[in-house]
Amino acid sequence: MLKLYVDQDFFSPYAMAAFAALTEKGLPFEALTRDLATGQQFEPAYRAQSLTSRVPTLVDGDFSLSESSAIIEYLEDAYPGTLRVLPVDLKARARARQLQAWLRSDLLPLRDERSTETVFGRKPALPLGEAARKAADKLIAVAEAVVPVDGGNLFGDWCVADAELALLLKRLTAEEMPPRLSAYAERQWLRPSLVAWRARQAR
Repeated sequence: MLKLYVDQDFFSPYAMAAFAALTEKGLPFEALTRDLATGQQFEPAYRAQSLTSRVPTLVDGDFSLSESSAIIEYLEDAYPGTLRVLPVDLKARARARQLQAWLRSDLLPLRDERSTETVFGRKPALPLGEAARKAADKLIAVAEAVVPVDGGNLFGDWCVADAELALLLKRLTAEEMPPRLSAYAERQWLRPSLVAWRARQAR
């Protein structure tokens, strides 16, 4: 059985993406946790598996891999008979990868002020500072450009980029973004794989 190491609180957006990919593909896996606050990710045995001492880390037999985007790509190639979580079309897949890379590397002021603890209801959504507000405006502009007018999935069939974009949008309150984007994020939030992720937080 595959193993996926995630953070103890199930707050990591990157771990969530890998968890969603495995769940959507219907691959049996065991979710194991590392307590990042106490430094379990730096224990020698775990470091040897992850290389980067981060979560998520996937273990598939004698092969292990960290970094969520690498994990998702690996699962697509290693298990071709399962549901695709990235678009089949070449250009759509490239666009999905672009969005994933951008969501991971930009919008830092927003991510700092509205952590996933806010998204998952552990902290209140305090008013945004100037830098975070500018980041939010950038996020909204990109989301408005890529989310279909009908609020459906980004590329027709669901893909993991939908989950990742929805999580970023959920850092904003419904009043801070256009209704179409709020509805899109809420619809994605009801995806069974994301419901399963949030259910782990209550355990």
